Amino acid sequence: MKKLHVRKGGFTLIELMIVVAIIGILAAIAIPNFLRFQLKAKSSEGKTNLAAIRTAEQSYYSEFGRYVSADPSPTAYGGTSKTGFTAMGNNNGGTGPGFTTLGWSPEGNVYFNYAVGTGTVGASFFATAMADIDGTGAATAQGWGYRRSNPQVAVKGGHTCAMTSAPDDQVVPCTPAMGQSIF
Repeated sequence: MKKLHVRKGGFTLIELMIVVAIIGILAAIAIPNFLRFQLKAKSSEGKTNLAAIRTAEQSYYSEFGRYVSADPSPTAYGGTSKTGFTAMGNNNGGTGPGFTTLGWSPEGNVYFNYAVGTGTVGASFFATAMADIDGTGAATAQGWGYRRSNPQVAVKGGHTCAMTSAPDDQVVPCTPAMGQSIF
């Protein structure tokens, strides 16, 4: 007796289509999660650097008895790619002493734009970090702030951060919406 159909190996078209469908489903789940985690990692830059600015301000205050203001650097909000940081005094034609006087500069390029405003006679300061890390426009920018001793400190370079109810000595979102990019 002769068999009409003898399978000699390999995969059928149906089996290949099932494998492709499974890979597609896994990719549809994994890619958005990957992008969300990538944005969270970018967001952590701003919080970490604000903590470093706080440390530099405290060191400067301990030595000279006042805090230092610094104009925004880089000049524009970072977007989905990193930009260069300028730590020179009187950044970009501004009036503040700058990050050079403070003795702080991040390593390499940054996603966030940093600025520091000081209160009367340098007795308090307010540092901010602003960025558009998800690329949705300045209206949905990430904004983090750190306040030391005075909620009424003017922030330089158009940085707005409404932290009136936030406690001092904590890095917090400038507004509840600013801590939440479209992840």
